[in-house]
Amino acid sequence: MVSQKTLHSIPNIESLKLLAQSLAMLDAIMSPEWDSRYYSFNSHWNVAQMMASMRNGSGDDYFILFNPVGAILKGFDHESEMSPYALDGIQTWPGVLGDVPPEFHDFLSEPAFSIEASTFCIWRRFSDSSWQVGTITYPSNDPDADGSGWLLSILDGDPSSYKEFAEEYYEQTVDLEAVKAIYEHRPLTEAIVRALNPEISLKDLKVDVEEIGYPMDAI
Repeated sequence: MVSQKTLHSIPNIESLKLLAQSLAMLDAIMSPEWDSRYYSFNSHWNVAQMMASMRNGSGDDYFILFNPVGAILKGFDHESEMSPYALDGIQTWPGVLGDVPPEFHDFLSEPAFSIEASTFCIWRRFSDSSWQVGTITYPSNDPDADGSGWLLSILDGDPSSYKEFAEEYYEQTVDLEAVKAIYEHRPLTEAIVRALNPEISLKDLKVDVEEIGYPMDAI
């Protein structure tokens, strides 16, 4: 299971970026309406920066910033035991943000990421051999007290995980082979798009493709 407690299961920085782009591309195909999507990716977030996000519409989210130093990820499960709202007043659980390296301090001050609403934070510089977290004393009675286990489960790299999510969320059958093609970053084709959503075309996705930075066949 991908979580803050199983850091070895998180893909390396480049693989995580590609996976985040794939998830965003899949959701763009499944849901032409941006507000209904779970996953998004902005390959032009800032100078030399890219940003991935998940928002489930119920107050839970994660944000991943990719920059020349590496990547940092923060998530928020509003019902988790480590939620700021479960503490005495609104404060982040001790240790979650305290050890974030100076190279990522701009991430902590970005209003769009709602850093004050965080139950976990994970980072990795290109110079690091593994993903890192702060020094945290976790509640002893909950194996997923920060919610990272269920919020990050989609990052296991298995196309079947997206198929299962999408069939439940979008309430329709999802073509696994088409999902696999996008997980493998094959250039988006009319056939792949139609296999997932026959109501849209490659041309309809041009703006999304450019924002996500996903490869696409010529129109």
